[in-house]
Amino acid sequence: MANRGEIALRVFRAARELGLGTVAVVAPDDAGSLHARSADEVVEIASYLDADEHIRAAKHVGADAVHPGYGFLAENGDFAETVVAVGLTWIGPSPAALRAGGDKLAAKRIAADAGVPTIPEAAEPPLIVKAAAGGGGRGMRIVRSRDELDDAVAAARREAQAAFGDDRIYLERYLERPRHIEIQLLADSHGTVLALGERDCSVQRRHQKVLEESPSPALDPELRAQISDAAVRFAQAIGYVGAGTAEFVLEGREFFFLELNGRIQVEHPVTEAVTGVDLVQWQLRIARGERLDLPATVPQGHAVEVRLYAEDPRTFLPQAGRIELLRLPSSIRVDAGVAEGDEVGTAYDPLIAKLIASGATRDEALDRLAAALDETEVGGVTTNLQFLRWLVAHPALRAGDVTTAFLIEHPPLSPPPAQPADPVWRGAFRLNLPSPAPQPPPDVDAAAHAHGPAEESSAIVAPMPGTVIKVNVRAGATVKARDPLVVLEAMKMETPLVSPHDATVRAVHVQEGDRVAGGALLVELED
Repeated sequence: MANRGEIALRVFRAARELGLGTVAVVAPDDAGSLHARSADEVVEIASYLDADEHIRAAKHVGADAVHPGYGFLAENGDFAETVVAVGLTWIGPSPAALRAGGDKLAAKRIAADAGVPTIPEAAEPPLIVKAAAGGGGRGMRIVRSRDELDDAVAAARREAQAAFGDDRIYLERYLERPRHIEIQLLADSHGTVLALGERDCSVQRRHQKVLEESPSPALDPELRAQISDAAVRFAQAIGYVGAGTAEFVLEGREFFFLELNGRIQVEHPVTEAVTGVDLVQWQLRIARGERLDLPATVPQGHAVEVRLYAEDPRTFLPQAGRIELLRLPSSIRVDAGVAEGDEVGTAYDPLIAKLIASGATRDEALDRLAAALDETEVGGVTTNLQFLRWLVAHPALRAGDVTTAFLIEHPPLSPPPAQPADPVWRGAFRLNLPSPAPQPPPDVDAAAHAHGPAEESSAIVAPMPGTVIKVNVRAGATVKARDPLVVLEAMKMETPLVSPHDATVRAVHVQEGDRVAGGALLVELED
């Protein structure tokens, strides 16, 4: 039994290869989804975050095991414990290991005891606010000045509660230009823990990964061995079993442990491509007690993955709509969670598909990915396709010169300085997208400059459908440039909409709790 998205389809395929039947659980607003149409059986539940509903569904169909996918309750120790208590097999680490690895505060203490370096905590900016139970960029805020701290903490708590049901947060020193390196782990219940190489996930927006590759251009054999050994030590310290990912940041040759994700990762296909190991199938085999009998795995060649999202390619704000056209490439691996005719709503992550290319060399893998992106077409919903084409062709990316600040230093869709007439621009606007001058991305704290078609406009409009969760102003109030006016929530992410200039509020057209459509008028300003 598994829940939503392209990972559910991947689990179903692995299960069938092992002779197992499949069951999808679906929320009422997700009943027509591709994963529901792809399972042997379907059970509707009230919410993906309702543990009791999952148990009820499993009992209803006589399921033997629960695969948590990723997101929702995937790393919830209480849920795992309940699954085991009712006699079902939990396809993942033990509840105790989940609690130790999933709670970022507990994980830092364990890592320190195991001799694994961690980022120092911080009380003064620049710092980053993180959700203790977080992941996927939810519940994270960068704070660069003291007066931003209270709002950042409050927003991170709300976002973490909405996404994980846990509003605890903590503060760490903010590293400006690190690389994001993660180690893929497999561990069986007989004491074997294997590190299957690394993935470099440094290109990110809104603290979420956009492009992942293996191996990392930044690691030599010595540094790779050091980080891999640290990952294995941490997994052994918490008694980890199953597939998991230890995440690190890297500055120069100094690395710091972030967390161990007790689940399969969105980017697991790049590791599968270079190792030949079916990670999802091994999740199932480990869960039924098999020993890891893999030979010494030496990654071969190179693999790279990008995520095709329904989002504005200039601001990275999520978009909604019906997918009226979907042409995905046949020349590379594609893991899709939707099909032509499906609706992209505002309740869930706007991921459409993952495109994974491999080759004997990094250049060959990137060339194949670029060609595949040229084959891809999406209509009916705004996507980041043109951004991905730009990214894969960018000379800095091609040179392997990337950090988590890449999209700050290279605004999306801007002409690369070394190649102002880069061929990526051919046909880049063939989708249903406008073609204004390129704009910088939102600030790294998710404070989006979404305020209508032009800065001189007095209309503050919703950049995407969502729910108004906070209104900070009233008619007649005086605001300064970049003051937050309204906070909009969509897909478990908060987007503050700010004033483009000093102004007086003429009118406020929404109140907290209102659901609004994309383009809806929220606030009017006058100079």
